[in-house]
Amino acid sequence: MPVPKPILFCWSGGKDSALALHTMLQQDEACIAALLTTVTEGYDRISMHGVRRELLRRQADSLRLPLHEVFIPPQCANPIYEARMEEALLLYFQQGVRRVAFGDIFLEDLRLYREKNLTRVGMQALFPIWKRNTRDLIREFHAAGFRSVAVCIDSKVLDPSFAGRELDASFFADLPPSVDPCGENGEFHTFVFDGPIFTRPVDFTLGEVVHRDSFVFRDLLPGGP
Repeated sequence: MPVPKPILFCWSGGKDSALALHTMLQQDEACIAALLTTVTEGYDRISMHGVRRELLRRQADSLRLPLHEVFIPPQCANPIYEARMEEALLLYFQQGVRRVAFGDIFLEDLRLYREKNLTRVGMQALFPIWKRNTRDLIREFHAAGFRSVAVCIDSKVLDPSFAGRELDASFFADLPPSVDPCGENGEFHTFVFDGPIFTRPVDFTLGEVVHRDSFVFRDLLPGGP
């Protein structure tokens, strides 16, 4: 039997990442080398999502996977982002990793951007849930037993009260028809705290609400020991 080839997984901490990882782990040939996550310097939070590093680390611990954090400055310009990501990618390239997986669903320009950057270092992009119907994905997400909470919402398209809500049936019933069920257009971002790929739930409590530009963030405070 051939040895599974290692895959580096770009992990945001949200539901799309969790479902994509779950999909890959169900495949016999999947061997995850590490989770790769960008963290904003000075804030110690996952870039875009705004989730604290401590909760990110607890996710990785519960998933029993190594975590590699790539630190980028606030309002990071593309050349800096690309240089720091390339440095991390080359580190895994030297360890024999040639494939990198993402939880993207249907943003073509983002896929092309990722593929272009990976081609430059001789690596291949994988998209386990690409072009899946987002309503079907949400049903699959819940059927599998995943649980998540909205940590960042775009107030241009969603009421600020959505920040901090768990993604249960009422959450989706309240979503405006124009909003993608997976928030694939950036309408909302999430933090997954339980599910079949976790060995234990990631405990947290809801913190303060922060408004920044048109985005509303709900801070999550690590709970438990």
